[in-house]
Amino acid sequence: MNKKFQLSLAILLVASLFLSACGGVDQDAGSGDGKQVLRLMQTDEPPGLDSATTTDAISNELLNNVMEGLYRLDKDNHPTEGMAEDVKISKDKKTYTFTLRDAEWSDGEPVTAENFEYAWKRALDPKSKSEYAFLLYHIEGAEAYNTGDGKAKDVAVKALDEKTLEVKLEAPIPYFESLLTFTTYYPQRQDIVEEHGNKYATETNKMVYNGPFVLSEWQHAKSYKLAKNEKYWDKDTVKLDEITFDIVKDVATGVNLFESDKLDVANLSDDFVDKYAGKDEVVPVPEASTFYLQFNQDEEYFANANIRKALSMAIDRETITDKLRKDGSQPATGFVPTPIDVNEKPFREVSGELISPKADPKEAKKLLEKGLKEVGMDKLPTIEILGYDTAIAKKEQEYIKEALESALGIKVKLQVLPFAQKLDRESNGDFQASFAGWGADYNDPMTYLDVMLTGGSYNRGGWSNEDYDKLVKKSMTNPDFEKRADDLVEAEKILIDEMGVAPLYFRSRLNLQNDTVKDIYRHPFGADRSFKWASVEK
Repeated sequence: MNKKFQLSLAILLVASLFLSACGGVDQDAGSGDGKQVLRLMQTDEPPGLDSATTTDAISNELLNNVMEGLYRLDKDNHPTEGMAEDVKISKDKKTYTFTLRDAEWSDGEPVTAENFEYAWKRALDPKSKSEYAFLLYHIEGAEAYNTGDGKAKDVAVKALDEKTLEVKLEAPIPYFESLLTFTTYYPQRQDIVEEHGNKYATETNKMVYNGPFVLSEWQHAKSYKLAKNEKYWDKDTVKLDEITFDIVKDVATGVNLFESDKLDVANLSDDFVDKYAGKDEVVPVPEASTFYLQFNQDEEYFANANIRKALSMAIDRETITDKLRKDGSQPATGFVPTPIDVNEKPFREVSGELISPKADPKEAKKLLEKGLKEVGMDKLPTIEILGYDTAIAKKEQEYIKEALESALGIKVKLQVLPFAQKLDRESNGDFQASFAGWGADYNDPMTYLDVMLTGGSYNRGGWSNEDYDKLVKKSMTNPDFEKRADDLVEAEKILIDEMGVAPLYFRSRLNLQNDTVKDIYRHPFGADRSFKWASVEK
C-alpha cells in the first residue's frame, strides 16, 4: 500500500480527535490472533434494519450481509440461489414454487417458508406503512391488500409446507428473480418481531440473522461490527471473521485513517483524485445511481413545468461531474442511469440523450419569466433546498445554489441535515426542494420509472401525469417485452419533458483499497457491497 501521501497537521489532528471521540478503529485488528478482520468506514449509521420497512442504501448494504432472501446477487451481479435450493416455474411464468434449502437462523431455529410468507405480508400490511411495499405488487392480491381493498389471505404467497413456498404473479415479469434479491423480499421471524414490537431491529439482540454475518456490536452514531455467522448454511465460503465499520463523514479523515493503516477501504473524493491518479489502491465503484433535484409541488410555483425547467436549465451538469466530483460520474442525460438494461440492451442507448449536460442561462431566464407569468407571480420567494451533510455533497449544493442565483436572480437557502433527518423531512413532505439520489434496486428501468407514479411513496414532490402513469403501469404487466421497452422509453420522455424531477448526474465513486483485501463485490444495483466472498490476506 502506498504510504507516500502526506496530509496536513490540521487533518491529522481532526482524525486524532475523531478516534478519541468514537473509540476509533481497533489498531491491532487481524494482527497476531489469526483472525481475518476487514476494517471499513461508513458515512452514517443505518437508519433502520427492519427489512419490511427500511428504505436507505446504508441499511440495505448491512442487511445484504446479515440476511439472505430466496436469491442473492452473485459475483457477476446475477441472481443466484440463496435460501432457495430449487425453483419450478409454470409455463405461463406466473407461478413460482420454491424449495428451501436446509438453513438455520443465528439462534438455531430453521428458516421456513412461513418466514417468507409472514415477512412479505407484513411489508404489505397497511399498518406497516412500508414505502417499498409496491415492490411486492407483482404478486396476486398484493396491491389490493396494501391499499386497503383486499385481505392478507388473498395475497398469493403461501407456505405449502415448511420447505415449500408458492408465489403467484399477476403477470410474467422479466426481472422477478432480480427482485427476489432485494431487502423487502427477505424473511422474518414472527416470534422475534412480535417479541420486540417497535424496538425490533433497533439493537443487535433485537433481531436474528440468516446471512453470512451477524450484527455483533452497534455503538449508535459511532460504529458497528459484523461477525461471521456460524449458523449460515454456506459458512465454509465465508473467510472473514469480523468486519468493523467506523462512521466517518469526512473524506479527508477517512483517507488519513487509510494511510495510517487503520482502515482497509476508504472513500476517495475530488480533493484527492489527482494525487492518487494511477495508483494501485484506487478502485472504481460501479453504480446505477441518479442524483437530482426534486420539487415539492404543493408550492404553487413548483407545480409549474416551466419554472421547474428553468431551474434545471440553470445548472451546468459538467461542472458538477468534471470540476467538483472528478470520480467518473457522468452528467445525467435522463432519469434512468447508464448501467440499467432493458431487454439486454443499455436503456440509455435505447432512450437517447434527453437533457443537455451544459447550462443555458438565457433560455432558463426566459422559461422562468414565462412560468412566473403563468402562475401570476412577479418573482420567486427564497427557495430552501434540503441537502446532505457530507463534504462532497456540501460542495455540490453550494454550486447549485450559486448557479441558480447567478442565472435566475433568485435567492436560495441551503438546509444541510444528517441523513436520517433529511429522509424524515422528505418522507413527510416538509421541504420546498431537495437534492436527492436514487439507487437501482434491480436491473430494469422500472426501478426508476415506477418511483414517479402518481401517489408513489418515493414521489416526494408529488409530480403527476396521467399518460406517464398509464405507460408505466401497463409495463408492469405487459408480456410483450419489446412493446414494454418502447412504453418505458416514452414514459421517461414525458417525465423529462415536464421535468418532474431534474436529474443532475449519474454517480460513480472511487475507493481506496488495501492490496491485502480481496473479493469485495460491488453491485451497481441492489445492495452496494457483498462481503460473503471477501478476505484479508496479511
